Amino acid sequence: MNLFSQPVDESSDRTRPLADRMRPRDLDEFVGQEHILASGKALRVQIERDDIGSIIFWGPPGSGKTTLAKIIARRTKAEFVEFSAVMAGIKEIKQVMLEAERARDYGVRTIVFVDEIHRFNKAQQDAFLPHVERGNIRLIGATTENPSFEVNSALLSRSRVYVLNPLTEEQIILLMERALADEERGLGILKLTAKAEALARIAAYSSGDARSAYNVLEIAATLAVEAAGGASGGVIEKALVEDALQRRVLRYDKAGEEHYNLISALHKSVRNSDPDATLYWLVRMLESGEDPMFLARRIVRMAVEDISLADPHALEIAIAARDAMDFMGLPEGGLALAHAAVYLAIAPKSNALYLAYGAVKRAVEETASDPVPLHLRNAPTRLMKELGYGEGYKYAHDLEEKVAEMECLPENLKGKQWYYPTEEGVEKRIRERLAALKAKKGRMRQ
Repeated sequence: MNLFSQPVDESSDRTRPLADRMRPRDLDEFVGQEHILASGKALRVQIERDDIGSIIFWGPPGSGKTTLAKIIARRTKAEFVEFSAVMAGIKEIKQVMLEAERARDYGVRTIVFVDEIHRFNKAQQDAFLPHVERGNIRLIGATTENPSFEVNSALLSRSRVYVLNPLTEEQIILLMERALADEERGLGILKLTAKAEALARIAAYSSGDARSAYNVLEIAATLAVEAAGGASGGVIEKALVEDALQRRVLRYDKAGEEHYNLISALHKSVRNSDPDATLYWLVRMLESGEDPMFLARRIVRMAVEDISLADPHALEIAIAARDAMDFMGLPEGGLALAHAAVYLAIAPKSNALYLAYGAVKRAVEETASDPVPLHLRNAPTRLMKELGYGEGYKYAHDLEEKVAEMECLPENLKGKQWYYPTEEGVEKRIRERLAALKAKKGRMRQ
């Protein structure tokens, strides 16, 4: 944690990982994020004008957050202090803030880079706030989590948030080709060639994470050299890449925003009657390590929220899938979840009951103290009968029409309707049934 030092260029150290050695040194080497770094775009203009305020970089792993912070420090000739949220405490933060304040008195600007800023607690984040406000430091935070939830609102309001996107497969391949050709920092001295399908396999594996791609490429390069008997001129084949790969690790955090993004995608695919997208998001979550019982619970919710009485069997199938998963576990239970999810996707849809439930809930909150009408109350004692409990109640089974012209709501809600069945699936019959019942009651009133 050296305060008065520019970021050290350690790219010539061959013992360092390839990802570190190939880290871009300036904007011309940087690949990706054109939406903020292309000519005339906001961040590019700020950097070129040397007009950097406090910034939060929000993006997935390997998208260039740390690299951008170091490039900014070089371009703006500011002192650079790097914090790790898992290593630094309040004491270290306050010490560095004090030194930054003294440096400012001598006209020296300080950029404080906080990696994984979402891991800082409120007290740690608050320690930066007064120094950001007074201009003692320019804070650059990096986070993989939504800063709206993970960064203090006061600190967030004083920072500009830039969203970084995962790199495309084409961009990942470009970076690997550079590494294979670069003799100073990369793998160029090995004189390797790589098959197009091998690089494509690594790019697909990396899920937009450049660091992950570099790591696999480095292992594959070592295997290629070994296959060539230690001589230069080895070839990175797809088979070597497969050897270098462990089980694919998808970009997914069961406790983070990506968890909610994916379950949202699954639910909305079901709601939009898209069985292929439904199956994709379900399998992707399962393969990423999601708790299958969490998915089972969400599938049950979809059945009652988005299908409901348009297909009453949907809930039965969802519950059966949950029980099957509980009974068999993975991998067999995954097929039961797929069975239920695809059934829900192709089933007729209705949110009529969901909307009715919400409307009734609001009515209950507003009229919670309204008494039950006397004719709907049981009268097990003489006193209750004398008070009118049960008086006027009509037993529907004794009536020819099997329905009584009798109000079952409190007086101030008399005649209210909340449930409006749709024309979808079974609800079409329910709609017709309710219309017939309403007509019967109307005739009884005449």
